[in-house]
Amino acid sequence: MPRIVPPEERQFALVLALLATEQGLTKEQILSTVDGYHQKYTPNGDNGNLERQFERDKDALRELGVPLETVDAPGQQGNNQLQSYRVSKGDYELPDDVTFTPTELSLLQLAGTVWREGSLSGDMRRAMIKLRAAGIEPDGSMLGYAPRLKQLEPAFAPLTQAIERHETVVFPYLRPGRRVARQHTIKPLALFQFRGRWLFMGLDAVPYGAREHKLTFLLSRIVGDVVSTHERFEPPPGDHSAEALAELERLWERNTATVAVEPGSDAAIRLGRRYGGTTPDGRLLIVHYSDLTLLADELAGYGPEATVIEPIELAQAVVSRLEATAWAHRAQETA
Repeated sequence: MPRIVPPEERQFALVLALLATEQGLTKEQILSTVDGYHQKYTPNGDNGNLERQFERDKDALRELGVPLETVDAPGQQGNNQLQSYRVSKGDYELPDDVTFTPTELSLLQLAGTVWREGSLSGDMRRAMIKLRAAGIEPDGSMLGYAPRLKQLEPAFAPLTQAIERHETVVFPYLRPGRRVARQHTIKPLALFQFRGRWLFMGLDAVPYGAREHKLTFLLSRIVGDVVSTHERFEPPPGDHSAEALAELERLWERNTATVAVEPGSDAAIRLGRRYGGTTPDGRLLIVHYSDLTLLADELAGYGPEATVIEPIELAQAVVSRLEATAWAHRAQETA
C-alpha cells in the first residue's frame, strides 16, 4: 500500500518542486512526480480527483502567501493542460532589509529542525529522478530539505489511514454544550480543512436497511482514540471533500453576525482582518460563520473588546462562556 502523505507534507513537497525548477512544471509533471500526488497518479487514466486536489492545494498555498505563478505555453493561451507552474525565488525570499537578532535567529533555527533533514527522503529522491528523466534539471540548492511534520490533531493520522483503506472507525465525540462524549461509528469519506480548522465527513454506520446519513465532524472535538473496526466498505462515487466544502461555504455565506468592537483594539484588528472591514466609525463588524459555537469561543476570548449585537443565540453563547470563566476564577480563589 502506498505511503499516506498528509496534506501539509504534500503542499510542502509541491513548493520545493516548484522552487527547484526555473521554467516551471506542468500539471502532468506535478501529478506524476511530486510526493503526495504520484502515489495516486494513474498514467493515461482518470486523475480528476487528483487534479481537484491540486487546485485546492494551489489555493491553500496562495492564501499562505506563496507566490505561485501560472505561465502559459507559447501560442497556447489559457490551455491549462499545457500551462506550467512555478514559485519565483526572488518573490519568495526575504527582503534584503529584513534582519534578525541572535536570539531570533536561534529560535528560527530551532523551528527549522521541524522541516530540515540532512538528506532527501526516498520519495523526494525518486521525484527528482523522474523530473530529470522528463528533461528538467532541478536546482541543487533546494534539494537538502524534506518535511518532518507532526499533526496537532491526534485523530488526523488514523482517519487518513481509514479513508485510504475504506475502513469503518469508532471514536468518542463531544458536541458543544454536552458533558459526556457520544460514541460514533462512521464510514469516513473525506478529510479536509476549512477556514483553518480540520474536519472530516463520513457516513453514519446505521443498522442494515436504514438510510445512511452524511455527517461532518470537527477533529478538535474528538476526545479519544479513533479505532478502526477493520470492516471495509465501498465509498459512494464523487468528490466528497469538494461536496463538504461547498456545503460549509453555503453555511458561511448564509450565517452572519453583527459584532460591536472597540476601535483600535485587538478584536477590531484581528476580526477585521479575518472577516472583513468595519463600519466607517470602526465599531461594527459583519461576521460570517459556519459554526456558532466556534465563533462564540473566539469572541469570548476578546472579553469587553467585542460585543455581539445579533443574533441573540450567539450573544447568549458568548455570555455563557464568560460567566463560566468568571465562575472558574472565583472557584480557584476560594479553593
